[in-house]
Amino acid sequence: MWVYMIFKQLFDKDSSTFTYIISRGVGRELAIIDPVYNEIPKYLKILSELNIQLVKVIDTHIHADHISGMAQLKKLANCISIMGEQTSCEIVDIKVKENEIIKIDELELMSIYTPGHTNDSYCFSMKDRIFTGDTLLINGTGRTDFQNGSSDEAYDSLFNKVLKQNDEILVYPGHDYNGNKVSTIEKEKKTNPRLQVNSKSEYIEIMENLNLKYPRMIDIAVPANTKGFVDGKLE
Repeated sequence: MWVYMIFKQLFDKDSSTFTYIISRGVGRELAIIDPVYNEIPKYLKILSELNIQLVKVIDTHIHADHISGMAQLKKLANCISIMGEQTSCEIVDIKVKENEIIKIDELELMSIYTPGHTNDSYCFSMKDRIFTGDTLLINGTGRTDFQNGSSDEAYDSLFNKVLKQNDEILVYPGHDYNGNKVSTIEKEKKTNPRLQVNSKSEYIEIMENLNLKYPRMIDIAVPANTKGFVDGKLE
């Protein structure tokens, strides 16, 4: 049965990060996925306009390219912070395991453990969409060369979990650098250049030869997102 839902996809230009707002409706409960610290005033404005109570804030993994808004939102809204059980983040209230259900009123998110980009990466799925964090991007996949990343595990996460979703499922990634907003499982299977491989070894070879620049914010963001960043300083 289809359930009415408020859904907003927000974009932080500095880090090219997507943040997702999900609610059952005006005056109801709300969850935020992958909030960015500098964008918190925007989120609070939306919450106020819609008279929505923020009850859960979710990070798909410990981010290296921006400071998460999780800790600050937890303080401001007294909401519950959620990440996967493998995370080293110190301010998480609930650490979910694979296939756990996170409820926002009648809405449900299911956790999917997808290591590879980092060792604590999770995707979160609904009936018609999946929030893939940095595991699956539009026409790309998350790099695997830091934060206990693994090209081997990334391949398994992608081909044995994410791409096993129904073809019509909408893909909402954690980032995009080319103006894309949403894709589908079917489209990514057919057109994503990183997925046009015939074996795990072929995928690993691609990922190990990307020669990407070291993330600009990593030395600041990883400690901040591990300890929690509140009111401009580490917890």
